[in-house]
Amino acid sequence: MLAAAFPATGRTTSGGRIRVKGRALEETDLWRRDHTYPNADLVDVLATAGARSEKVALAAVRNGELKAILARLASAGDIVSICDAETDHDLRLIAEAGLCASPASVFIGSAGLAHALARLDITESVEPLRIPTSKFGTLTVVGSLADASRSAALRLNSTGTVAHFPVGPDTLRDNNAVRAKIAANVKERLAEGGDVLVEITMNGFPDMSLGPTLVAGLAEALETAVPVIGAFAATGGETAAALLSRFGVNGIRLVEEIEPGVALGLTIGSLSIPIATKAGAFGDEHSLVRINERLRAVRTRGSFI
Repeated sequence: MLAAAFPATGRTTSGGRIRVKGRALEETDLWRRDHTYPNADLVDVLATAGARSEKVALAAVRNGELKAILARLASAGDIVSICDAETDHDLRLIAEAGLCASPASVFIGSAGLAHALARLDITESVEPLRIPTSKFGTLTVVGSLADASRSAALRLNSTGTVAHFPVGPDTLRDNNAVRAKIAANVKERLAEGGDVLVEITMNGFPDMSLGPTLVAGLAEALETAVPVIGAFAATGGETAAALLSRFGVNGIRLVEEIEPGVALGLTIGSLSIPIATKAGAFGDEHSLVRINERLRAVRTRGSFI
């Protein structure tokens, strides 16, 4: 079942469509800049991947019909239920009903739904996570073009606590000396214990189809710095996925949420370091400053508390 709402960040769903702070997704700058689908109707979006789906209206979520509806869809097989939600309570109702619908239920959503599922069982006590301290710096990579990420990168750079490396599309598409030089400078700064901000720059009206190529080029270049990364932060899911895969990371042990939509954890795989990730449009202009400060505290203290 799919519940895409995340009320804490102003994301809700109504009629099987995402709304951002009350506005239809298609009316936002985020859609005009980043969308890759003809429209934002979630049934149509899933259909582009060959997935069948059915909308579950907000009234059905709230009036007690949800368990029966989800059970019916589960028995039909291979149908994604797209559940409307406007509040955290709506997401809790969806989580409860989904667990009862079928032993094979699969939940799809953002941190809003994850919170609802986690709150259904809060009896387990977890020991604070401790790690070895690190003398190396924090690498922050901004690949998202969302205004929230760009303003946050500008604010972080203005603090004077990071070395800023803007990288343009031409540099990332070509395996050239400029890219190699930037990677070498990033590695040197991190090895000395300094923090680094790497930002993919896109001027004017960027070609969004270049996104995968650009982040793949950046990941290839920054791979040389992996041994001296003390902590890592990334904005934009595509950016984070490309770099983590290249760095040998196959999972993240989640520890907590720094702020709505910003996850803090420890990477799993051949690289084990503190990490913070967020969607490009989440947060505000101060988010990267707060993330950088928190990661510095974790890597220097060797503790997430």
